Amino acid sequence: MVNVGIIGASGFTGAELLRLLPAHPDLNVKLVTADSQAGVAVADLYPNLAAAYGDMAFERLDLDNVAQQVDGLDLIFMGLPHGASQLIVPQIRGKVGHIIDMGADFRLDDEALYPEWYGEPHQAPELLGDFVYGLPELFRSDIAGAELVAAPGCYVTTATLTLAPLVKAGLLEPQGIVVDAACGVTGSGRGAKAGNTFCAVDENFAAYGLMRHRHTPEMQMAIGRHAGTEVQLLFTPHLLPANRGILATCYARPTAGTNSESLMAALHAAYDAEPFVVVSERSPSTKAAMGSNTAHLTAMVDDRTGWAICLGALDNLTKGSSGQAIQCANLALGLAETIGLPTVGVAP
Repeated sequence: MVNVGIIGASGFTGAELLRLLPAHPDLNVKLVTADSQAGVAVADLYPNLAAAYGDMAFERLDLDNVAQQVDGLDLIFMGLPHGASQLIVPQIRGKVGHIIDMGADFRLDDEALYPEWYGEPHQAPELLGDFVYGLPELFRSDIAGAELVAAPGCYVTTATLTLAPLVKAGLLEPQGIVVDAACGVTGSGRGAKAGNTFCAVDENFAAYGLMRHRHTPEMQMAIGRHAGTEVQLLFTPHLLPANRGILATCYARPTAGTNSESLMAALHAAYDAEPFVVVSERSPSTKAAMGSNTAHLTAMVDDRTGWAICLGALDNLTKGSSGQAIQCANLALGLAETIGLPTVGVAP
């Protein structure tokens, strides 16, 4: 049995981990930390988890003695706000066998991108090269057996899975790509914000982070790394008036000879053997992916305008975060990649 800790367990991604992990036969949750909820029972904050966690309570993370707090654990999931993991990972590395970070702290490989896109310098740049990028369908061999994994979030996962094989196959121009994506309110985190209150979200649909959203360089990096070419894209996120789900509609110029059939053939070639990707001519929907670790993809060429349209949908909390983190943990631990992860969405 692998003893697991979740640092930052009271947020939506932490709660999703807590929902999924009881179905995993090899991972045993021993520690859940959440400073804002320290002393509160997991079941009191999330009653849906009561049957699995009984009287287990969130603990406060002891930053002065964090290495002792994680003693005896084999794997740590980190679900913290940006910047926090940079201060904790140096203290616990080597104290546990594997660290899966679900935040953005170690995703980018260029230290200079952090002050440019996140507004502050990186606090542990010496570790950036030690983390592997945790998108299994594209970088599986890097993740297998890895000590340190930086799992991408929902927007980047959706856009990268949708576009990367097509750019790699030379079917899409790698410059001038447009990613237009909408995500449910849980994508903005559990913390109270004026923009995600009920009255702000209900019956509303709005774009945010225009022109300079911080996930832009990560999308370019991930797609470009898989495709072996430099990628330029414009990313516009939208807040979807729903709890869960993300839909990305991506526009790119097809290269000469590309048609709908060749785009679909490339997606099938890339993903038909993947347990967590469905390629279909059906237009993807967030409902199809809800509660599952599965991404739904399609692509086509509009002959009238000359644009390629590539669409992807997934559950932002599962394949877009916590489910993907468990998928990475399975690979890092040498377990079967699919253990403990649902492939079928919840409907209605």
